[in-house]
Amino acid sequence: MRHDPRFAASVSSRHAVMSPSRPGRTLAGFAIVIALTLCVAPSLTAVARTGLMGDFVSNAADLESKIVGLAKAMPASAYGWRPADGVRTTGEVLKHVAADNYFLPAAMGIAPPPETGISAKDYKTTFTYEARPLTRDQIIAELEKSFAFLRSSMAGFDEAKLEAPLQAFGQTRTHRSLWLSTTTHLHEHLGQLIAYARSNKVTPPWSK
Repeated sequence: MRHDPRFAASVSSRHAVMSPSRPGRTLAGFAIVIALTLCVAPSLTAVARTGLMGDFVSNAADLESKIVGLAKAMPASAYGWRPADGVRTTGEVLKHVAADNYFLPAAMGIAPPPETGISAKDYKTTFTYEARPLTRDQIIAELEKSFAFLRSSMAGFDEAKLEAPLQAFGQTRTHRSLWLSTTTHLHEHLGQLIAYARSNKVTPPWSK
């Protein structure tokens, strides 16, 4: 058999890295493995939630996609449209959605950003939030920020507390029922916004 110096050099190099007689190189190898593990760790831990909160998170994500999609699909002229006197305009509906995205988690002890002015102790603070005059682009930005807050609130909630009681809207409820109300509220206004969009000759993006 012919002797291949390249093969010998390769074997020698591998032996040098693995040999316990060369601690410096062994430690360097371990350091590389640890560094690679730390790089991969975030992707391993960023797994979807399971259980009931996982269902709420998934449902809210779908609702966010559709509501924000409708908000972006409708032109500025549609934001002042209302189906009848005394009914919210398109822009007002979107601001109302954003307000409750903050208030409902706040009612469960998750503090909203101070700049919203929304307090869990006073639902009227949502009226002040909604009354602010905003442009179409500003409303969309506020809507997106409110959904980001809702997502983080759901992601960080301890499912073991779902059956714990709390006071909300003058009633004793569970956290589970209030999270359910949070998603139900979004479904209600998604249906409303679909009707608003169709009335303004705007096709929902997911229907195209």
